[in-house]
Amino acid sequence: MPAAPAIRHERLAILTSGGDAPGMNPAIRAVVRTALDRGVEVVAVSEGLRGLVSGGEHFRPMDWESVGGILHLGGTVIGSARCPEFRSLEGRQAAVRNLIEHGVSRLIVIGGDGSLTAAHLLHREWHDHVAALIAAGRLSTHDAEARPGIVLTGLAGSIDNDFYGTDMTIGADTALHRITQAIDALSSTAASHQRTFVVEVMGRNCGYLALMSALATGADAVFIPEQPPEDDEWPQRLCDRLRAGRLAGRRDSIVVVAEGAHDRHGRPISSSEVRDALERGLAEEVRLTILGHVQRGGAPSAFDRTMSTLLGHAAVEQVLAAESGDPPQLIGVRNNRIQQLPLAHCVEQSEAATRAIAEGRHADALRLRGGSFSDNLETLSTLLRSLPSPPRPDQRRLRIAVLHSGAPAPGMNTAVRAAVRLGLDAGHVMLGVRNGLAGLLEGRIDELGWMSVRGWTSRGGCELGINRKIPTGHDYYTIARTLEDRRVDAMLIIGGWTAYETAFRFLGKREAFPAFNIPMLCLPATINNNLPGSELSVGADTALNSIVEAVDKIKQSAVASNRCFVVEVMGRYCGYLALMGGLSTGAERVYLHEEGVSLADLKADLDHLVHGFKSGKRLGLIIRNEETNSTYTTPFMARLFEEEGGDLFEVRQAILGHLQQGGSPTPFDRILATRLAKRCINHLIDEATHGRASASAIGLDGGTTRIIDLRDLPRMVDAEHQRPLEQWWLGLRPIARILAQPGPRPSMAREL
Repeated sequence: MPAAPAIRHERLAILTSGGDAPGMNPAIRAVVRTALDRGVEVVAVSEGLRGLVSGGEHFRPMDWESVGGILHLGGTVIGSARCPEFRSLEGRQAAVRNLIEHGVSRLIVIGGDGSLTAAHLLHREWHDHVAALIAAGRLSTHDAEARPGIVLTGLAGSIDNDFYGTDMTIGADTALHRITQAIDALSSTAASHQRTFVVEVMGRNCGYLALMSALATGADAVFIPEQPPEDDEWPQRLCDRLRAGRLAGRRDSIVVVAEGAHDRHGRPISSSEVRDALERGLAEEVRLTILGHVQRGGAPSAFDRTMSTLLGHAAVEQVLAAESGDPPQLIGVRNNRIQQLPLAHCVEQSEAATRAIAEGRHADALRLRGGSFSDNLETLSTLLRSLPSPPRPDQRRLRIAVLHSGAPAPGMNTAVRAAVRLGLDAGHVMLGVRNGLAGLLEGRIDELGWMSVRGWTSRGGCELGINRKIPTGHDYYTIARTLEDRRVDAMLIIGGWTAYETAFRFLGKREAFPAFNIPMLCLPATINNNLPGSELSVGADTALNSIVEAVDKIKQSAVASNRCFVVEVMGRYCGYLALMGGLSTGAERVYLHEEGVSLADLKADLDHLVHGFKSGKRLGLIIRNEETNSTYTTPFMARLFEEEGGDLFEVRQAILGHLQQGGSPTPFDRILATRLAKRCINHLIDEATHGRASASAIGLDGGTTRIIDLRDLPRMVDAEHQRPLEQWWLGLRPIARILAQPGPRPSMAREL
């Protein structure tokens, strides 16, 4: 028998397996470039587990340029495939032999529950397969001793968001984008004809996409595996609900059905069955739309690009630090932080959720999905109602005012809709202040009803109106009189920096004007993401996606004609949009006000551009925060690079401007706005009911909502530059630099 090939140097391998998911390519790029920067050779195993079993040319060496220009691509550039052969003992033995022969000692697998379960099985059986290969003469003892085990790390890639151990799987946010865009489009035609649509979305064993798309689009009903209809009379109950909605003034009806929906007995409830039931019960034509694989395709969203990039970087750091005997890990996102958990535990818990659904233990399934899943389901159950619950006879009905302050941010309307409906359902009176603080001064306050906020979920802009006015002088007396005259018991201010400053000023005037002694709460809504006490603001995700979409188009133009673009984004003195935009578009340089820019920096960047274009580079991309430097402006940079670039490349500037503030809010911003609005209303009701007059702001801290006291505002902010003293995202700067550099650092060679 011929001798086994000599073992090559140790390498790190990456593969994508199972169903493809948008965001896999950014993860591949991050893995390859981070490993190369650490001095580690990388091979990509093409066609997933099938390539692992087949070996040979499926093991492809990767260099820095192998993953250039793939951030915006959907799917996976290294291919993915189902592999029945891997289920056999012989197939897994072949995979072990191929890994050893190609010198692979570290493996990163990106895939869904099936792929990660298979990878965990391979790790567990490694020693048995090595022994069998030696006994069969297919592997020498020397080669086996050189590879005593495989160090394994997994990343969950699945649009269903059905894997335990991470709040979001790679691809789920993009799939939610596709679904939301489709339902928004269907809603407009449904309203035009007073028609009902049934929309089937993916999710065999997990109702995440169905639940979140219903919450993000204002759908009328949803069917998910985790919460089947309570009885067999669901067709009648569903028809009654939709009929009541029409009587209340709705012109359209949208029902979302997860492909894995079933009744309490485990019998499948198909989308066609729902359509037929509605046609019989409503005596009208009902249209069915099955979205299918359109949910899986297309360019990844900004969230999927940044999250997958961070996961890929963290996976390399973890797999290089681990020893061969260490248990495999899953790298995921929990509470807006990268963390790792034992892969075996994650596989076990994921399988437990699937079993719970199959066995009818739906309470257990909901528990395994996590608290946020159940909380969103509870919120949706309220928002689905045709009309609010009637107030209790003995209930004190609070009068809660809602207004905006600052600049428009996508998702503001979604927050108002959620706040109004949740407040009304709790039995209270909801007041809408028109045109922000100016409306308070003019007494422009209207009582808002359940249907007055109909259709606001998907609308960009700010239906109540907004301005940047901050109270001064006589304004306080006028506003206090308005609050007294309209008997306002609590106030929710949705907006940006001026919202916080306005509430803080009201707090300071309480002694002079008792009308300000009511609970006041600020909900962060600004594309700049520059507010204290919250890691994310409503509107920032939509703005970031607008930047990514614009830059993707700009890059296509630049590649066609050897150009460098200097792209200016908003953010004032906060560089969040610039840095995250650079991370998700692959910009080679990002200028931030927090870091500043000098003439020496510009000279170094110019030298880098000239060298790159002389070496065959066709595209240059620089992103600049709008307030980076008052002297080195975007036009200045463009003219400088154009002059010094000579005939090598052209330079164009693109100032994206207010397109970042416009457009329909993303699913992320809609869900965030709804989640924060619910907590705000509950907090204001509790404070007012107990006679407390707090002045606060709500925010996200590590993914958990928290309330901060506005009396602490001065010590939390850089008031001159209107940004928090602590900005978590600046910690991502080193990762962005590594991935954007022209190649790996030669001094980082590493021995595994």
